[in-house]
Amino acid sequence: MTDAGLTDAAASFDPLRRKLIRVAYRMLGSVADAEDIVQDAFIRWADVERDEVRVPEAFLRRMVMRMCLDQLKSARHQRETYVGPWLPDPVVEEDEHEDVTLPLMLALERLSPLERAAFLLHDVFGLEFDEVAATIGRESAACRQLAARARTHVREARPRFHVEKARGLELAQAFFAASRSGDMSALGAILADDVSLHADGGGKRPAIGRPVFGFESVMKLHAQLADLFRKNGSTFVRAGFINGLPGFVSREADGELQTTALEIEDGKVTAIYVMRNPDKLRHLH
Repeated sequence: MTDAGLTDAAASFDPLRRKLIRVAYRMLGSVADAEDIVQDAFIRWADVERDEVRVPEAFLRRMVMRMCLDQLKSARHQRETYVGPWLPDPVVEEDEHEDVTLPLMLALERLSPLERAAFLLHDVFGLEFDEVAATIGRESAACRQLAARARTHVREARPRFHVEKARGLELAQAFFAASRSGDMSALGAILADDVSLHADGGGKRPAIGRPVFGFESVMKLHAQLADLFRKNGSTFVRAGFINGLPGFVSREADGELQTTALEIEDGKVTAIYVMRNPDKLRHLH
């Protein structure tokens, strides 16, 4: 491939790169893996007879989705040997426009790769089932069944309550202030009775080994953590939307970044998602 050929390939590929990374990330839950898949797709694109491709975006989306399906065959084994709870890599954005939120990504993780692909392509990207079938190599009727099964499993993970941007970020900052200062009264005022806490350390940094459920248990854990925060410090970096949920980025006593995402219903925090695995936070630096 000549330099001119690579330049030509990049001219049509680069405007689509961000979209393709989002497709791959939603399938894989890993920013690094998504970027690798898309870079491999570019290398393949450079060798394609591009004049014969009528709709480059559809062609490349199909290519990326198929590569993701291949990747998931090995990724599923990696999940089985993962240390502690698994959460997707945090994607931090200024606004709340993400249509695949963190709870939905966790629900997708429980689906088969084909169910996940059919659901994302049809329900999220809005493709007709004929195009879904062409992408994943199944009959259109089979794709309908895959998407329907997926829809049944993920229905409860769809956000039921919309949180205004300003209110969501206000609650995120209030959560940080209360949890780090040890103000249990302020913290308790924003937690729901059925709140849960999920932390991913990946065996690389200390984190709770299993999710914690219920108001009393989450409050007790934060009372213990508050002593550590007072002694060692925790710095607020910025608020934002993490995988579609209000949250914040902080720098902890060990110098590493951490993200905290909050699921909110009726003005109360119903779930707390903490990412501590440094491998999943590298892209934030």
